[in-house]
Order: sequence, then structure tokens, then C-alpha cells
Amino acid sequence: MFNLLVQFSFSFLASSAYAIITNVPRRSLIACGLSGASGWMLYWIALQFGANVALGSLLGALSVASVSFICSRVLKLPVTIFNIPGMVPLVPGGLAYQAVRNLVIGNYQIAIDSAVQAVMIAGAIALGLVLSEVFNHNIRNFREKREIVGLIRKKEENGKQP
Repeated sequence: MFNLLVQFSFSFLASSAYAIITNVPRRSLIACGLSGASGWMLYWIALQFGANVALGSLLGALSVASVSFICSRVLKLPVTIFNIPGMVPLVPGGLAYQAVRNLVIGNYQIAIDSAVQAVMIAGAIALGLVLSEVFNHNIRNFREKREIVGLIRKKEENGKQP
């Protein structure tokens, strides 16, 4: 339980600190932290249950994108304000560093393994963002079409009454 609290706290702080550095509006700082913490927690829990790192990153990215979409609606701000700081805990920076470091040292096999894993994680993060955006776009289109159909029906009912 303590480990869960530590994971949440540090991912929240990392996302919020990056949001401060990138100069997001002050009223969105907590939402940025929640976005990053939700993604990291889903990633971390997936790994605890034995999932692959790429699958965990995909689930984390889906979580960040979903929370970002909700926060953007509630706070009436662009979704990228929450997406970018929210992805900070998921980015495989240490793995990319190890790949370059091993390449320079001459450990080519370890460098290739690290680089491939970093690219897979980055691809999973990108896929998670794209899938979430497609899903959110479909929800928006469905709501708009439902509203239009409702307006048409209301107009027809008003036209039929004398």
C-alpha cells in the first residue's frame, strides 16, 4: 500500500513539475498531475500483474489521453495541455540513454536491445494517444448526430401541430 502511494505521489509530482516548466495555466496544474499519475499507475499496476512493458505503456497512454480529454472538457482548455505533461512519467528516457551509452561503449547487442525496446515503448505510447483520440472523436460525432436528429424530430413535431 505504501509503494502504491509513493508511485502515485512521484508520478503526480513529475507531471506537475513538467507542467510548471512548460508554463501551463495555473488552474490546470492539478489536472496535469492527475493525468500523469493515472497513466503511471495503470502502467505500474499492469507491470505488477506481469504485463509486457509495451502493453503497460499502451494502457498508460490510453489512461493519460482519457483523463486529459475529461480535464479539457471540464476546464475548457486544449487537450494537449494535459496530454504532454501526463506522458512524462511514461517516456522511456532512461532506456534510450542506456542504448546510446552502450552504443558508445561498444556493447552493440545490449544497445540494440535497449533501442528496440525504447522504440516499442514510444510506439505504444503513440498508439495509445491515437486510439484514444479516435475513440473520443467517434463519441463527439455520435453526440452531434444525436443532437441533430433530435432537432429534426422536434421541428417535424412542431410542423405537424396546427
